[in-house]
Order: sequence, then structure tokens, then C-alpha cells
Amino acid sequence: MYAEERQQAVLRRARAEGRVDVAALAAEFEVTYETVRRDLTALERRGVLRRVHGGAIPVERLGFEPALTLRDTVMTAEKERIAKAALAELPEDGAILLDAGSTTGRMAAQLPADRELTVVTNSLSIVSVLTPRTNINLLVLGGRLRPRTQATVDDWALRVLEDTYVDVAFMATNGVSAERGLTTSDMAEAMVKRAMVRAARRLVLLADHTKVGNDHFTRFAGLDDFDCLITDTGIAEGLAEEIRALGPRVVLA
Repeated sequence: MYAEERQQAVLRRARAEGRVDVAALAAEFEVTYETVRRDLTALERRGVLRRVHGGAIPVERLGFEPALTLRDTVMTAEKERIAKAALAELPEDGAILLDAGSTTGRMAAQLPADRELTVVTNSLSIVSVLTPRTNINLLVLGGRLRPRTQATVDDWALRVLEDTYVDVAFMATNGVSAERGLTTSDMAEAMVKRAMVRAARRLVLLADHTKVGNDHFTRFAGLDDFDCLITDTGIAEGLAEEIRALGPRVVLA
């Protein structure tokens, strides 16, 4: 078994059981303790596990939320493909909303230069990407800035979204499952995301396959609210079918 395959198996076990132990993993995979520790360190660097004494716990069980700078180094090829595929969902003109997230940030960098668009965002990192673009009418949601995600939240953002209506909202999430819908780690961000969902004519979710099948602390939308999920080819076919059955079109990038 290759290291990547073993690490994916470790991650699945952690998410299913809530914890993995070094000794048990070493025995199961017939590898040394040091090999298991290297696997756990690699998964922690990817932001999906948190090391604890004797093993590791999936970050969603801890309510731990990796920083945007860390998330932007994980699944980079998949996120680039998802962002590129999302361009097909853009209106010819009009207004879009870009939620704060590493994949939506990559989409912002790929927005076409030959199309006039109004872009609403609560992401400081997306603002920095789009500020030089003369074809973009950029509208920034105010509010309290969460340094971990570089997203604005709370009442200032919510009040503006009450009077905002866009053609398409491109949304990010920490987790998405058939059972719980779309979930995230922070209640303040969940409130802003709910307001974004209400502010859009069409909803497109950008989520790499590691997000699919995961549940986090607080729910902000149902899958039936969304028109489309764009994910990567790493998604399990069974999960893709479950999502399709609930309404959204599933695009594999």
C-alpha cells in the first residue's frame, strides 16, 4: 500500500470512529510506529487531523478550523480544477457573490478579464485579488474580520445582505453531507452564509471531495437549496449519487 492510500484509510477510520491510535494503526497496516506517526503528521499538515497523545482526532470532532493560509496549500490541483469549472456557471453580466474560502479565492483569480461583473464578497483575500481588476465592480461586505478565515461576519455584513440580490452565489463550506446538508465550524460565519443563500437567484457550491461526507459544528443550508455542486473526481460515486438524489447537479472537475 502506498503512503497516500494508507493516509486516506487512516483519515476514513478517524472520521468514522472519532479517533485513531498509533499502536492499532501500526498493527493493522503492518508498519512501524514511526511510519504511522509520519502519516499522522502529513495529515495534520493537510489540516484534516489533529495530533493528540497516542494518536489523532479529525479536526471536525474538535471544532478546530484550519487557517485559510493552511487550507490553501491542501488539494491545490483539485481546487484549481474546481475553480476553472465554476467559470461555466458565471452569468454573461450582472452580479455574483463569492463566499470566503480557498477554492472561491482561486475562482476569483480566474475570473475573465473580458466580462463586466459586479462581485460581492466578505473575503479580505478575494478583495486583494480583485482590487486591480478594472472590469470588476467590487463590493465588500463590512463587519468583524475573522483572521483565521479572513472573512467578515456579524451584523454589518448581515444588514447589507438583507438588501442584496445577486444572480449567482458561489459558496464554500467546511462539510457537506446528505444527512446534515452544509455545515461549518463557526456560528458567526454560518449566519453570514445563511444570508448569502437567501441573497442569490442561483447557488453553486465549490467543495473538494475531502469536504463531502463530513459534518461540522453548525448547519447553514440544505443540499436542496443548491443548484449545483462542483467537486473533484476523488469523490466516492455513492456520495455523488446521494447528493444528486437531493437535487443539485454534480459536476466533477
